[in-house]
Amino acid sequence: MKKLLITGASGFLGWHICQLAKPEWEVHGTYFTNSLEIPGIKTLKVNLTDFQELKQIFNDIKPAAVIHTAALSQPNFCQNHPQESSAINVTASCNIAGLCADYAIPCAFTSTDLVFDGLNAPYKETDSVSPLSIYGEQKVQAETGMLERYPHTAICRMPLMFGMATPTAKSFIQPFIETLQAGKELSLFIDEFRTPVSGKTAARGLLLALEKVQGLIHLGGKERISRYDFMRQLVEVFKIPNAQLKGCRQEDIKMAAPRPKDVSLNSYKALTLGYQPLSIKEELAALYPFK
Repeated sequence: MKKLLITGASGFLGWHICQLAKPEWEVHGTYFTNSLEIPGIKTLKVNLTDFQELKQIFNDIKPAAVIHTAALSQPNFCQNHPQESSAINVTASCNIAGLCADYAIPCAFTSTDLVFDGLNAPYKETDSVSPLSIYGEQKVQAETGMLERYPHTAICRMPLMFGMATPTAKSFIQPFIETLQAGKELSLFIDEFRTPVSGKTAARGLLLALEKVQGLIHLGGKERISRYDFMRQLVEVFKIPNAQLKGCRQEDIKMAAPRPKDVSLNSYKALTLGYQPLSIKEELAALYPFK
């Protein structure tokens, strides 16, 4: 079996890719802070910011392809810790692209819809980037640097992702569900729009991109939706009784990182390649009752 190296296997998306890839690949997944065991996957602790350690992993494993998901992906953390987050989000990403170029193997990278400023959605791959946050800036730097090092890289701009919790990671829905089940009121944005997908759909999209894409690709969902309306659908599908949802606006909540209003993605290019996101209701129904 061909060997697939997945960085960030302990993350929400990385875990889902490991699950989907293992029937076809011998999967090697890296982690750093959260150690984990995944049946059928070889997991190893790697400091991706240490170039010698990274290079050694490539020499030892000799992967046939790489999917790079490892990142410091909380925008507020990156805003307050720009140097620490840049080491993994930018420098390590460019080094991985360089090593994939050396080995001449397929490489897929998870970027973000937050490379856009939210003023001209829905965004196509050809639209110019203008991030509002340091996290968004770092992803733009990584996109540019990786493509310079290795033009064959698939740069996959990912939307907001949701799904069942993994052994070492949650998606954004778990704390929301816990709040509602505790009988507390949940305030959610009515004026921030994304094109969410499930972790499983996102993982399928990345495996497709690894095989078929060089350059930029958007892997957004079918529907442009606010978090408030998303949770209204979840409450209905998951049958959460007496859920107290309240709409709020971005300006009501102070955060370190500026947030764009609407970063919904146009994913037509991916759809023509065989990417098949479901409707949000269908995605949620597939998760119920595994919350």
